[in-house]
Amino acid sequence: MSKKREPYQTYTKAFKLEAVRMMGASDRPASEIAMELGIRRNQLYKWKAQLEKTGDVASSTKGRPKKEDQSDAARLRQENKRLQEENAILKKAAAYFAREFK
Repeated sequence: MSKKREPYQTYTKAFKLEAVRMMGASDRPASEIAMELGIRRNQLYKWKAQLEKTGDVASSTKGRPKKEDQSDAARLRQENKRLQEENAILKKAAAYFAREFK
């Protein structure tokens, strides 16, 4: 039997920022800091790269925002995409049935 995967550990934004700050301010190797914090070394480097690229690290929330938290524009884009997919399916079905009657 296969072993069930454990859920991912989530970290707060403050924890991530502090970990990156520790890595930059200290002379110690990243692997030592990571071991002290109980995280993987490459996770520190990912957070550092995120901070350098965007000026911030990702928050600890998972997935897309809830429907009520989405902006109107985001909600309309999502609905537009769904309707375009439905329209494409209907066009293919219409072409299929038109071919069948000939």
